[in-house]
Amino acid sequence: MSLTLDLARIALQEERLQFDRFDATAAWEIGSRLKAAAEARGLSAAFDIALNGGATLFFFAMPGTTPDNIDWIRRKKNVVARFQRSSYAVGLELRQKNTSLPALIGVDERDYAPHGGCFPIKLRGTGCVGAITVSGLPQRQDHALVIEVLAAYLNQPLDELALDEVDPP
Repeated sequence: MSLTLDLARIALQEERLQFDRFDATAAWEIGSRLKAAAEARGLSAAFDIALNGGATLFFFAMPGTTPDNIDWIRRKKNVVARFQRSSYAVGLELRQKNTSLPALIGVDERDYAPHGGCFPIKLRGTGCVGAITVSGLPQRQDHALVIEVLAAYLNQPLDELALDEVDPP
């Protein structure tokens, strides 16, 4: 896929993968599904589901993760909180425009990571209320794991939402 096609597909993901309601029970179920999906594939990642303002509803770091994964989670969540978009979409848009967040809006890269793996929790009629984050895999795989689990949880057809496995040039 090209960057343009990827961005269109992520916009579709953000439109379709919205919640009517979201609470701690939903966070636990989604977080548990993320962990199980990673374990089934023999992957190692850290997972975080948090509301805006910092209330963590789910967190799990699998064996093989490091404190760096927790920092990547923080930095990706800052991107979603600021733009209310997927961290991967923000990163792809920056690549398409051949720029960076520091150049565009003056933020420090130590606090913002426009890389795949953080997806906004959007409530229909309300907007972005938090984020679901995966860290530990290549960024496209971090993003894909979130999408796969959310599509199943929200009964959306994954074949209409998934990105190709190959990162666009």
